[in-house]
Amino acid sequence: MANEVRVTFLGGLGEIGRNCLAIEQDGRIVVVDAGLMFPEPTMYGVDIILPDFRWLIERRDRVDAIVLTHGHEDHTGALRYLVKEVNVPIYGSALTLGFARHRLSEAKVASGLTFVEVVDGERRPIGPFEVEFIPVTHSVPSAHALAFHTRAGIVVHSGDFKLDQSPIDGRRTDLSRLAALGDAGVALLLADSTNAEAPGFTPSESSVGVALRRLFLERPDRRIVVACFASHIHRIQQIADVAHETGRRLAFMGRSMEANVKLARKLHLLRVDPADVIDVENIPRFPPGEVCVVCTGSQGEPMAVLSKLSRGDARNFKVGADDTIILSSHPIPGNEWSVGRVIDDLHREASEVIDSSREPVHASGHARQGELRTFHQLLRPANFVPVHGEYRHLVHHAELAVSMGLSSKHVLICEDGDQIDITTKGIRRAGKVPAGFHYIDGAAGDLDERPLEERRMLAEYGVVLISVGVERVTRSIVHEVAVSARGWFDGASDTQVLDSLRLAVREALGESLSQGLIESDELTKSVQRAAGRLLGQRFRRQPVIMASVLVF
Repeated sequence: MANEVRVTFLGGLGEIGRNCLAIEQDGRIVVVDAGLMFPEPTMYGVDIILPDFRWLIERRDRVDAIVLTHGHEDHTGALRYLVKEVNVPIYGSALTLGFARHRLSEAKVASGLTFVEVVDGERRPIGPFEVEFIPVTHSVPSAHALAFHTRAGIVVHSGDFKLDQSPIDGRRTDLSRLAALGDAGVALLLADSTNAEAPGFTPSESSVGVALRRLFLERPDRRIVVACFASHIHRIQQIADVAHETGRRLAFMGRSMEANVKLARKLHLLRVDPADVIDVENIPRFPPGEVCVVCTGSQGEPMAVLSKLSRGDARNFKVGADDTIILSSHPIPGNEWSVGRVIDDLHREASEVIDSSREPVHASGHARQGELRTFHQLLRPANFVPVHGEYRHLVHHAELAVSMGLSSKHVLICEDGDQIDITTKGIRRAGKVPAGFHYIDGAAGDLDERPLEERRMLAEYGVVLISVGVERVTRSIVHEVAVSARGWFDGASDTQVLDSLRLAVREALGESLSQGLIESDELTKSVQRAAGRLLGQRFRRQPVIMASVLVF
């Protein structure tokens, strides 16, 4: 249809991370964000999880651009994989593109890419659309909501946002422009659902500075180490301000922290007196009460600075009884175990540890129900799809939209892979595309579900190793059955199980040989079946069985 616009959701619905969607008109496509997600503890060896880009790659000749809402990794971290296959201009604010360009340069894929900087309030043609970049407050500076002006009407993507009335940089969400869009008529709203379960309003980022100032003043003789996201420039600004007020020198630790601080200072988004900054190697030269370290690792990443400090592996200094560690963040879902492990290790080093469960040292960058209601009231969309959140968040946000007067017929809860069509008459489901998880193992590269499932089975059930030698001519066992186990039981003390396995393997081999089977593959399969049957039926276990029958 001439006035039809299609949206394809490739990630970010039913999960925190992997945010990516495509908006299409007249066969031309614009991609919004390309984010990654962190693995769960049961995803053994997986480093990051990406959207499945197959649908986009198959249509690469129809893709006109990638538009970024802001600089967080869950919205930009998959770019380095996508741009290898889909090389189109990338649009975003100066800071957003600076973060992205740094990551792409590290991955050695930035060469040949086109980056197009936009400014607040700008409206420009991108592909088949007029796209408007509306300033919103978030936990990273220069975030934008997007308004796509299409033939089916205005489609608004909120990006990640909250309504902070006292932001650190004075840059507020442009409520007047949102209201003007609402007056013009919004055909579809796609809005952040992360905090849709939470009543009230998200605290201002400036409230964190108040808590930090008190904690610094109460510990005049202690060295303070603050871990936060390297992209959280507003948080770093408040830490720097408090450190300056309390007479502390600043040391920045972590490659991404150093790079982001350098970029933010260059763009005049971070103000730090050069006289306050010291090199990391000079930290031990100052009394503890005169130093504040700002580092990465608030999510428990094993190779980040805070984890190294907790293990005593960091160069230049070690944490101990003179240190207070502040985790100025909240664990991303799935990272709770890693963060808890780092906190335990820091306590073992006798350090004082403060996190958001003890003190208000973190404020979310996502809108709660009160702000979401305001957002809906300003835009008054004809149709609504909640995005960015786990499934329960999407459900709560959909219920909120209905409570604001929107008919349930005009609210769709979608999942990754879903497609919807928007016309001047309304919204409807339009099909489904592949949108599964794409796993990346830093050592092995791409992973699919098969090796990952094998890793899970090895971790949960262990492995049984069986080997035996058979003589081809006499069709007899010439090398006795050898059985060993790892990760399930202690083979030395469970001789009954091992003896039972040996007997079952011998019987299965004897039967197969009597039936004329003599090829190695055939005999190996009969051994695996016999061992699996015995272990499953008698011992209620399902270890990975690795068998080898050699025929001489």
